Amino acid sequence: MKGRDILKSMVSSAEHTKAETPQAPVAHKPAGAVRAMNLSLGRLNEEAAAAKDLREAIAAGDKVIELDPALIEVSFIRDRIPLEADPQFDDLKTSIADSGQQVPILVRPHPSKPSHYQAAYGHRRLRAANDLGRSVKAVVRNLTDEQVILAQGQENGPRIDLSFIERALFARRLEEHGFDRDTIARALSVDKPEISRLLQVAENVPSEIILAIGPAPKVGRPRWLAFAERLKDSSAAAKRVEKELQAADFLATETNKRFDRLWKAMTVAEKKSKDIEAVRTKKGLPLASIEHSARGSKITVTSAEFAEFLSSHMHEFVAMFEQEKDGKSAD
Repeated sequence: MKGRDILKSMVSSAEHTKAETPQAPVAHKPAGAVRAMNLSLGRLNEEAAAAKDLREAIAAGDKVIELDPALIEVSFIRDRIPLEADPQFDDLKTSIADSGQQVPILVRPHPSKPSHYQAAYGHRRLRAANDLGRSVKAVVRNLTDEQVILAQGQENGPRIDLSFIERALFARRLEEHGFDRDTIARALSVDKPEISRLLQVAENVPSEIILAIGPAPKVGRPRWLAFAERLKDSSAAAKRVEKELQAADFLATETNKRFDRLWKAMTVAEKKSKDIEAVRTKKGLPLASIEHSARGSKITVTSAEFAEFLSSHMHEFVAMFEQEKDGKSAD
């Protein structure tokens, strides 16, 4: 199927939603045109998925009712990391204020509070309705705990994916709640090796640090794994991170830049802590430098003549080293 046909199909499937028309390409700015098309496709994909949810709810005989947001609690396990400034949420709230809530949220009767409910998904729509002081459209179903978290995962798949660290924190919370790894993998739509990586990060990076950084959507798995390893292996790194978190302007920084600040605090301090010993002639001419760090030592030769000298006499140096080492052992 051609791309044009895919777009038409997605638009027609979004029965009760408003799909924005992709912007026409601008010849002299191809990068901008690509970004515009990606954004439009993303919106169409989200709206098509939302319309599909609505059709399935109606087909299953579910009734859409209006509820007071004050009677609805969030899911017993949170998946997203909240942000004080969230442009996507602001856009959603504006859309609901202008056009109303197009897609209902999914709730279940609260397991311990009569006449109250618990949201399975649609937390942003619930929050927007509460902020706007209006009722929220909802489908009420009797759901088990497992069905709730699976519904959360299914909603995050076709719409806006969770960032790596949000998925890691969600996986850790699910495990702490007693869910096995098969269920966690289904909830996040990933395989078991990826679950292990997610849990590795969530276990080695304290929740306080994760929540302080925020979702950091531009920071992927490799950097988070490196961050977790460095934090686990170095108490000095952990102290530097803690100190940076206390900075007055840290929380005012954009979420991706918060991660960058902590990473820089780790790596820059490590570079400064290296002990570099200069090797010079009697006249002070530089020949080489020896760099000592926690990970080992490195010799950098800057003189071609000295490099040739070392190479030609290396076997003698090794013999001297072994002789001295054996002599110390005998003592």
